[in-house]
Amino acid sequence: MKIYIRSSACISAQNTFEIEGFLTDVVTYHGTRLKTIEPDYKAFIDPKLLRRMSHVLKMGVAAAMQCLKQGNTEMPGAIITGTAHGCIDDTVDFLTQIIEQNEELLSPTSFIQSTHNTVGSQIALMLKCHQYNTTFVHKGASFENALLDAVLLLKENEADNVLVGGIDEMNDASFAILNRLGLYKRWPVSNLDLYATKTRGSMGGEGTAFFLLTDQASANNLAELRGVKTIYKPINPEDMEKRVISFLAENSSNIEDIDLVITGRSGDTWHDEVYEQINQSLFKHTGLANYKHLSGEYPTSTAFALWLASNIIKNKVVPETVVERRGKETSPKTILIYNHYQKKYHSLILVSAI
Repeated sequence: MKIYIRSSACISAQNTFEIEGFLTDVVTYHGTRLKTIEPDYKAFIDPKLLRRMSHVLKMGVAAAMQCLKQGNTEMPGAIITGTAHGCIDDTVDFLTQIIEQNEELLSPTSFIQSTHNTVGSQIALMLKCHQYNTTFVHKGASFENALLDAVLLLKENEADNVLVGGIDEMNDASFAILNRLGLYKRWPVSNLDLYATKTRGSMGGEGTAFFLLTDQASANNLAELRGVKTIYKPINPEDMEKRVISFLAENSSNIEDIDLVITGRSGDTWHDEVYEQINQSLFKHTGLANYKHLSGEYPTSTAFALWLASNIIKNKVVPETVVERRGKETSPKTILIYNHYQKKYHSLILVSAI
């Protein structure tokens, strides 16, 4: 059975939501953190509900609704979300109330909306969808596991279409904590010069991307989702190369079939070591692209990468801003996404033209 991406919607630090053109107007940032460009949420969410929604809820609901709209679908057969950090704003608000009010007379709203499944639940409430609904909170593999679950549902005929998304937000508190752990640059840089810095740390990011997956073939589908795989702590780059070859073989492909590889290079010299090695060996004759200078680094950034890959295939063009090395094929038909988060959670996603 083939699995297709019917539609997608993305809210990111770039103009990726309801914008004409495909990454033709790149937004430049100078700093250590990228923030999402937020749309007019009133077009998707009732203003009365909007007032009570946090940043991550607004992003997730708007992207999900836009994805369903583009897929001409009113009711999904299942809703699956992946998030590592969940609703940080509401979590911080609730913890702050505990301290400031000495654990007395606490408002329940922040607590209720601080759980990781709040986004998926809110989408279901607004749609009045009583179908399968779950959230994966698996750190750097959260979105990939949500994708795998969606594929299983379709292959087991438990649903005819599945709304699946990855979402993570960043606020001042989470940025400060992760920055102290050395995840981000110590001084401001331009996101377009991220890969030239050759220092430790990346740029913090946030965003969401939702996809409508279906087993029904259609000329309107964006791309075919051929395979998803997660790998925890491969021994070394050579071991990772073997895993890539094995993954492609499992999906009736080999490295010569790949027109473009989208890697998760983040500008962090330590994290990028594995990409540098595999790009010069296994992928040495393949076109290469990067995306984290546009989205920033966050655990579910592969959702942005999948949005990018599916739109490259549909639009038959690779935006100049993501190109690291041109391949032989100017209109890629088969794309491999390879990303890792903190050198622990590695993932491979294979998509191709329908």
